[in-house]
Amino acid sequence: MSTPTNPVIAFAGSHRIAAGQLALVALKAKELIDRNDSAAILIFDDVTSEQVEVDFRGSAEQVLQRLAANDTPAATPKENSGSQEPARGPGRPKLGVIGREVTLLPRHWDWLNAQSGGASVALRKLVEEARRHSEQRDQLRRAQEYAYRFMSAMAGNSADFDEAARALFAGDQAGFALLVESWEPDVRDHLKVLASRAFTA
Repeated sequence: MSTPTNPVIAFAGSHRIAAGQLALVALKAKELIDRNDSAAILIFDDVTSEQVEVDFRGSAEQVLQRLAANDTPAATPKENSGSQEPARGPGRPKLGVIGREVTLLPRHWDWLNAQSGGASVALRKLVEEARRHSEQRDQLRRAQEYAYRFMSAMAGNSADFDEAARALFAGDQAGFALLVESWEPDVRDHLKVLASRAFTA
């Protein structure tokens, strides 16, 4: 596991215990575990809601050392190791161009080859245009997935869960807020923050 670059948020059961950078949150969680080794701690990436695994064995210093070790990039070979850098192939490496096979019908190739700059330039322009048009939709989908990931982990057994999930994906902010109002306060409040990113995406 590499240390997440986003802030994280930690829960003990349904109670929020800390939020912020992982090292600080891990220390807060470690303090709680040292007082109560049966505490059920879950830590989430504050943006994606991915669960973050932390090894709480040993002392607080050992916990931090493991986190730091996980965040250390892999060692790279020394420059004078005797191996030479592989020769560059054709293309424009400064653009990071990657050659891969594309399968199209003959009429598609005919159209692409007739475009200014040839097939490769035309394909790149088409992809960039499609990315621009789908960017807002992709942001909405990701925000919905992040909110749903958290609510599934923390509130899957809560009343009206299915109805709240449908409201989330339907963009019904008022209905969603009403359905989750009776949920555990700390879970509900963080979920509303995540869901607001989906409703405003």
